[in-house]
Amino acid sequence: MAGSALKAAAIAAALRRLPADQPLAWRLRVLPVCASTELELERWLLAGAEPPLALLAQQQRHGHGQQGRVWQSPPGGVWLSAAIPWPEEPAAAASLALAAAVGVALQLEALGLKPQIKWPNDLLIDGRKLAGILPRLRWRGGRVRYAQLGVGLNGVNRGPAGAINLAEVLGQRQHPLAQPASLAARLLRGLEWAAAACDQRELVRRQAEQRLDRPEWMEHKGERWAVAGLAADGGLRLCRGSASAVLQRAF
Repeated sequence: MAGSALKAAAIAAALRRLPADQPLAWRLRVLPVCASTELELERWLLAGAEPPLALLAQQQRHGHGQQGRVWQSPPGGVWLSAAIPWPEEPAAAASLALAAAVGVALQLEALGLKPQIKWPNDLLIDGRKLAGILPRLRWRGGRVRYAQLGVGLNGVNRGPAGAINLAEVLGQRQHPLAQPASLAARLLRGLEWAAAACDQRELVRRQAEQRLDRPEWMEHKGERWAVAGLAADGGLRLCRGSASAVLQRAF
């Protein structure tokens, strides 16, 4: 970790300064650079580590988002993969993607921001992407072992076209609250909220729906549909006249 501007000790110190309702006993690792925090976290888990774990990198060379799209991960943002406890039987559990999105949104709202959730797993500010979440359930023997989440959040780094970083939102290029250690601590607190709400499906659905980005219309099967809200399992409810549909997204 020599030469890395982001240190586990700095994240731990920032965590101690943030209030927590149900904190997790995080084990943290920080790398200066890696191909993918997801791959590094999986190696850590295969070596016998148990959640809650969080692995961060100052820079990723080959980060990815949903459907395999590349997520640019330069220094100045938070590139994190985490493993958290999750119910063994997911049928009655909350949507992992929405629980994580709500948890992170609550932390951003504590900074005076108004994030919106672009279904199923992005956070927007003023219609521009601030963060992306890649959620996965890890199984063993027909039961969920833990939840795994990759999160990318633009802090003081330059974001790609159509994105925004937190420093820009806060109006100061090197705003202290947009620095990676401070942001990483807020992300971890957000994931703690998700873990605590994992068995409260309706709470998560309601909180996510309150923050849901609702475009005027979206295309589904070649036709324009209106966004009606969220289903109990996290699906996106659409309507067109008397017709209705629910979109699901597998990760």
